[in-house]
Amino acid sequence: MLENTIEAVLHTYKPAMGEDYLRYRNHVYRVYHNCLLLDPAVENSEKYALAAVFHDIGIWTDNTFDYINPSIEKAQAFVRRHHASVKSDEISTMIEWHHKISTYTGPYAATTECFRKADWIDVTFGLSTFGHARSDFRRIRRQYPSHGFHRFLFRETAFNTWRHPLNPLPMFRL
Repeated sequence: MLENTIEAVLHTYKPAMGEDYLRYRNHVYRVYHNCLLLDPAVENSEKYALAAVFHDIGIWTDNTFDYINPSIEKAQAFVRRHHASVKSDEISTMIEWHHKISTYTGPYAATTECFRKADWIDVTFGLSTFGHARSDFRRIRRQYPSHGFHRFLFRETAFNTWRHPLNPLPMFRL
């Protein structure tokens, strides 16, 4: 059921993403399924689905590599309209801190830390699995291949570094 929600929401952003649609779509699914492996608690699955859909969406909707705030704004608006049972501040926190380099310990620590780890697992090709079996994450990557997502990230990082050498990775948090 949540995969239908993911698909429907992503589809609304397909025009903004253009050729990157499949790349981002599969990244969203990999992060979502990584969350479910790290935290199988059913009560958190909707939160992970919503955070996964919106966590990087500002790259395309606002045409920026400084995408955390635009992504949060899109998520909050969607949650208020369509998922009133979910705390929009929890989804916002998950998005805000998903590129934190160290462990997140603030409000909503359990879901935010799970989401942070799930994204890191995908972005780093599973170099760190946070103690879980690599085979599980490889299965997810086979089911939802990259389609150039990691090349896209590298290219965008290089371009942003050239344009903003003093702030090349504005989405990272310490």
